[in-house]
This record gives sequence, structure tokens and C-alpha cells, in this order.
Amino acid sequence: MTEEEPEPIRRRPGGRAARVRQAVLAAAMDVLAEEGIARLTIAEVAARAGVNETTVYRRWGSREKLVLDAMLAGSDEGIPVPDTGAVRTDLAAFARALAEYLATPTGRSVAREASLSSEDPDLAAAWQTFWQSRLDQAGAIISRAVERGELPADTNTALALELLCSPLQTRTLLGHHPVEPDLPERLTDLVLNGLKERKK
Repeated sequence: MTEEEPEPIRRRPGGRAARVRQAVLAAAMDVLAEEGIARLTIAEVAARAGVNETTVYRRWGSREKLVLDAMLAGSDEGIPVPDTGAVRTDLAAFARALAEYLATPTGRSVAREASLSSEDPDLAAAWQTFWQSRLDQAGAIISRAVERGELPADTNTALALELLCSPLQTRTLLGHHPVEPDLPERLTDLVLNGLKERKK
């Protein structure tokens, strides 16, 4: 490099755009947990994130898309899809992560809001996209199990995951019974016993 040539700009991975996205999504989840989706506004999220409203609108376009992105990012981080090499340990780990996520203020808020019907078609579509995305990701557990011969080829992926997750969500929402530490494993065994019975 000669003295006349300017030093090339070295950009750090992620940079400001990544930091803004992280701040906005975190702020959105905070508002969702504290006030619910009905009171979540772009203005409130932007203020908490320390950015202009126009920045949020330019990146996400609407409140519904922001909420969807925030929920997907939060659930991806809080409820990872494991790959342990065996269906029982995969399902148990997934259920345990879900139980731990639902025990947080954010997890309880997401579960509560998701259980409510929405008259807003855009918001209803966002929820549908959220659930389908999570189902598609977690469905890899069932697909791998079928490929390994652990489960029948015609296993209903959605039903299997609903049977595993619904009791955890119900206990979180209704609070009638606690989520015992061994409940994820017990639910896993109940689901697998039912699925494997069909394989005989």
C-alpha cells in the first residue's frame, strides 16, 4: 500500500445493523412480556431500543412482522432443536428447553398471547407463521427418528409434537399443576410408547 492510498475500511462482522436488530428484537420481547401484544407499539419498542421509529419501519415494515421476527429469534435461542442421535434424548431435551422457556416472563407471555384469538388478520397470520416455523424446525427430530428406524414411517409429526408440548403449555397457562422436573422425560416416554406401539 502506498502513502497516497487510503487504508481499506475494515468492517466488523455484524456491525451496527446487527446491533440495532438485536436491540430492537430484545426491546420488542420486553414490551411483549410486560404489556402484551395489544399494547405493543413501534414507538414504544423504538424508544426502548434507542433507535428512531423510521429505522424500525424501514427494516420490518409493520408491527406484526416485528413481533414475528422477535418471537422467532427468542424461541430459536430459548428452545433449540437438539440432535443427540436418539429420538428419546432429542424429545426430552426439547421438552426440557420448552419447560424452561415457559418458566420465564417472556415464555409465559408468548404462550399466553398465542392462546388468544386475534381479529387482526395480519397478526393472526404472523402467529400462524410462527407456529408453522417452530413445527418445521422441531419436526426434524421426528424425521431423523423415522430415518433411523426408531419411529414408524407414517408418524404424524405435528401430532407427536403437540402431544409432547401441550401439557407443558397448559400447565404454564392455567397454573393448576406445577411442571415437575421430570415431567419432560415422562411426557417423552408416554409419546414414544404410543408411537412405537403402532410400529409392532
